[in-house]
Amino acid sequence: MSRRGVLAVGAAAGIGLLAACGESAARSHDAANGAPPPARSPEPGGPATPHHSTRPSSISPSPSPSSPATRPARPRPELPRGGRELFPRHRLIGFCGLPGAAALGRLGTGDPRARAAEIEKAAHTYAAGREPLPVLELLAVVANATAGPDGCYRSRTPAATIRRFHQLARARRALLLLNIQPGRAAPLDEVKALRPWLVHPDVGIALDPEWEMAPGEIPGRTFGHTSGQELTAVARWLSRLVERHDLPTKPLVFHQVAPSVLHDEAALRPQPGVALIKSVDGIGSPGLKRGTWRRLVSRLPDGVHSGFKLFYEEDARGSRLMTPKEVLALTPRPEYVMYE
Repeated sequence: MSRRGVLAVGAAAGIGLLAACGESAARSHDAANGAPPPARSPEPGGPATPHHSTRPSSISPSPSPSSPATRPARPRPELPRGGRELFPRHRLIGFCGLPGAAALGRLGTGDPRARAAEIEKAAHTYAAGREPLPVLELLAVVANATAGPDGCYRSRTPAATIRRFHQLARARRALLLLNIQPGRAAPLDEVKALRPWLVHPDVGIALDPEWEMAPGEIPGRTFGHTSGQELTAVARWLSRLVERHDLPTKPLVFHQVAPSVLHDEAALRPQPGVALIKSVDGIGSPGLKRGTWRRLVSRLPDGVHSGFKLFYEEDARGSRLMTPKEVLALTPRPEYVMYE
């Protein structure tokens, strides 16, 4: 099945939970994911606070073991296999997919635990002097060929599915990347809607702008696109989240299949606490994939890391899949390798 044929699969299977575009959708998604409600001040006219005596006691209370003066310092959150910086310590190796939709990638086929074990094995073949870090890239927002009730041409993966894969990532000491195919929804709104997961130190974002549609465009009929400014806006929001919650480096992957998918790349600005990764996303023989690689990474902006995507079925159709040795021979050497 072609990559564009998967749209019909997604629409027919009803994968995901449709939600409205914009900020109001992000707030409702927070609630659906079990995010705690914000603290509320007592309302005027509400129950009175119980009265406590203000008379001095003859005995000064001893400090509580949990008082700020004696409480041990809380350890800073770290990445799944230790440390707070992704690069140059780690090399990321992962599978992409969604359960129930085999056409969307290997992660969605068979027992997820078996796939996670397979990722672990593959990760070690790519170590090449770095510490391998397995990745589960779960499709959290899937582009659809039909508009849906909100006209956004996308569906959101249910919270229960994301939770299950987050638990699996935790058990395997892996990263969970939440992949977004935005359709006509605003990518930053879709990222914000995933905030309940992104406050965790082992969860990052992968954007697939091939499926980002302008008004009047329909997923599957044309390549979508993004811009350096838009990617910078997402990175800036993630950077503020990292700072607010003292998180380790958060990966922000953007897949690119052709030069037209990313406009004004020179405007892309790395942000503190965010590792920007361009994942070269081309289908074909090893020779064709090397050519796509050279075109898309020849002017890689400073501070942007390189990634490479392989397709088990489509790359091998009429040719063969590139070997880890061939992938590691690319210049620059990919820091994230993902299989679909």
